[in-house]
Amino acid sequence: MDITTLGTVTAIVAICYLIGLAVKAIPNIKDNLIPVIVGLCGGALGVAGLYLMPEFPAEDVMNAVAIGIVSGLASTGVNQVYKQITKDKDDEPPEQM
Repeated sequence: MDITTLGTVTAIVAICYLIGLAVKAIPNIKDNLIPVIVGLCGGALGVAGLYLMPEFPAEDVMNAVAIGIVSGLASTGVNQVYKQITKDKDDEPPEQM
């Protein structure tokens, strides 16, 4: 993958991040299913990207699905980084000696 095609993968991460936020707002869906959902959505977006984006880094469907799944799962990592950066120090439990 060439660095110039990074924007196409970043788009999948951003879209999956927003999908994850939307799914999180649905009370009937458990939080542990969110990575599965964004991974599946990322796989579908990877296939769409293969056919719709001329600069997509994959040349076949299997690689497009793999890139999409990894990008979708990366959106959960982005969410966790955001949570850790914005976490309030007062919410942490006291350290035990």
